[in-house]
Amino acid sequence: MQRCRHEPLTLERIDARPVLLKLNRPIRARIGGVSDWPVILIDLHTREGIVGRSYLEPYLPNAMRYLIAMLKDLSDALKGRPVAPADLYIIARKSLHIVGYPGLSTIAVAGLDMAAWDALAKSAELPLCTFLGGSIGTVPAYNSNGLWLIAPEAAEEEACRLREEGNFSALKMRMGRAHLRDDLAAFEAVRRGVGEDIHLMVDFNQCLGIGDALLRCRAVDELGFEWIEEPLLYDNFDGYAKLCDALRTPLQLGENFYGPLDLHRALQMNACDLVMPDFMRIGGVTGWMRAAGIAGAAGVPMSTHFYPEVGAHVMRVTETAHWLEWIDWVNPVLQKPYAVRDGQVVIPDAPGLGIDWDEDFVRSVLVDL
Repeated sequence: MQRCRHEPLTLERIDARPVLLKLNRPIRARIGGVSDWPVILIDLHTREGIVGRSYLEPYLPNAMRYLIAMLKDLSDALKGRPVAPADLYIIARKSLHIVGYPGLSTIAVAGLDMAAWDALAKSAELPLCTFLGGSIGTVPAYNSNGLWLIAPEAAEEEACRLREEGNFSALKMRMGRAHLRDDLAAFEAVRRGVGEDIHLMVDFNQCLGIGDALLRCRAVDELGFEWIEEPLLYDNFDGYAKLCDALRTPLQLGENFYGPLDLHRALQMNACDLVMPDFMRIGGVTGWMRAAGIAGAAGVPMSTHFYPEVGAHVMRVTETAHWLEWIDWVNPVLQKPYAVRDGQVVIPDAPGLGIDWDEDFVRSVLVDL
């Protein structure tokens, strides 16, 4: 019986490059707006010649300089070590323990972790989902590329365009306008555009206090949303527990969980009905898999936040996999962006994550920090 073996890898160095990408539909939320999207491109070089790739999206351009410095420090500290993601995850986190796990520490470790998993799966000549014990296939996704706090009268047309971009059966819209009536008008416009059969999610982007959240969430509680996402500040688990008791619509939380322990605490406090970790905050693939075990044991549906390429692979091995958030903001730097067909993200039959940089385009968007 022939055994599948992959070549052991040794970490040589980590290269990290900052780029700024122009968003086709700028972010317009009550907590702020973004037109230029910061991305750190990570290349984990091994002595054996295999390069693992990942990226980070730290929201603020200034944050890139600190993360790149941290990745450089991790590169120096880990040079010569085997590319074993679970080991690197522990070593890297412990090296930053003195400054605390939440925040940039976890984000830097997540970038390293995702690149390490990509390299290891490449060395086995397997797609990451197959390397993790799953199979190549598709993952149901909702389009999250728009429907920010635009004028209600513009929401109908934008919703139609978003649906048609990949024949999506689900879309996310945002709420949190100055007046509740304008949020409701935007919802009505979206429904006019896409009809009753499209699944809709709503995200308040942490913009409400508990009183306003109770008022507004109750006002949309009977509208048929798949979930209501982050109406309160992300760490107000007590407030979320009150909302969970008060609402019929499932409450979604998790893009700001810093590691699996935060997910565990939220579930222990009954602060949410659904979870959607973000890869750079949960701790990359390793952090996700550990969090997925907790969610699976609790029977809680688990969706992704950003990073659709990584998300598609791990959703194929996640027990309570729910929805993948589709955003295409990083597509311009990829040689072959992932495809979406009939609302499903298609995992390519390629080793690792199957991503490579479009170096000509990368050169045009590199920034000095």
